[in-house]
Amino acid sequence: MGMCLSCCGNSAEETNLMPPPDERRRQQLEAAERRRQENESRGVKNLDKVRRQQQRAEEMERREEEAARQGGNNPNLRWQTT
Repeated sequence: MGMCLSCCGNSAEETNLMPPPDERRRQQLEAAERRRQENESRGVKNLDKVRRQQQRAEEMERREEEAARQGGNNPNLRWQTT
């Protein structure tokens, strides 16, 4: 069962469709960067708006903590109508 493939067309070297290692590494880095950017913005259409909302939430939390420290144990004022 001796097989001679060299006479049957393309050799194994010619059918290798892989790019050189440095080219492949560059393509992988580009693909990884694209995936990272897609994951960052997934579901978020306006990143600036989200950042502003986060800053507002942090500011409100800070103010509430400050008011709690200054206010002591005084209950919050509530409006009542009769």
